[in-house]
Amino acid sequence: MAQKTALIVYAHQSPGSFNAAVCDVAMQELEAQGYKVLVSDLYAMNFRANATQDDIIGDHKNPELFQYGDETTHAWMEGRLSDDIMAEQRKVEEAELVIFQFPLYWFSVPAIMKGWIDRVLTQGFAFSLQKMYNNGIFKDKKAMLSFTTGATQTMFRPDGINGDINITLWPLQNGTLHFCGFQVLAPQIFWSPAHCPAAVRTALLDGWRARLKGLLTEKPLNFAPCELFDLSFQGGFMMWPKVREELESQPYGLTTGHHLGKPLPPDNQITAQPADESSAKPACKK
Repeated sequence: MAQKTALIVYAHQSPGSFNAAVCDVAMQELEAQGYKVLVSDLYAMNFRANATQDDIIGDHKNPELFQYGDETTHAWMEGRLSDDIMAEQRKVEEAELVIFQFPLYWFSVPAIMKGWIDRVLTQGFAFSLQKMYNNGIFKDKKAMLSFTTGATQTMFRPDGINGDINITLWPLQNGTLHFCGFQVLAPQIFWSPAHCPAAVRTALLDGWRARLKGLLTEKPLNFAPCELFDLSFQGGFMMWPKVREELESQPYGLTTGHHLGKPLPPDNQITAQPADESSAKPACKK
């Protein structure tokens, strides 16, 4: 049996941080399971975050008006992306599992990790208009967010000062990971470890280690499949009317983003849908 590969895209400045400890636990546990573990330590690599013309080797297709998306698509097709991008893309290609490890900055990833997303997940390599979401290029791979917060868990509840964590995570989990086709596993959230006693931080790491032992058997988060939408410009990529009709009788929206004006499905972005709730998912009819 071929050895499986996991990639950890890691963003923290300090090797003595709690994020570093979380990354180390993942490396140790996955290697113990027989995985080859690749780590992209973005700060140690001095990974360049800004997406510029330097990402393309050779002439531009349209030198009069530089459009990053178009130029990097052509460069990817022709093997003319910069060496650092191509090295990261090879890691993604090899990995069955990708873990993003980071401290939550401004309700999102640190700039250096956002730069990795912008530069590495190029059109053609990671997505296309024909290959996106559950039909995406990486549909046979799994990915997840693992991150620390400065805020407590109660602050990220629907009635907490920061608002619902499910809404916070929707752009990253749906708009980035699921958009590229990844099966998105529930996030691993370490609430406010800087304000926890050492014993609590140890318990958090033990819980992460225990989860990793069964990580690849977990059911992914629930997202709206492409089959529910008219995937044409004429149809506006809108949900089929028949699907809307079927959803009218449901008490909740379909997902955090596809709420359809209804209450949000509870913890849609932090907990996989239980099997006994599968009946709430509409049939894929046009």
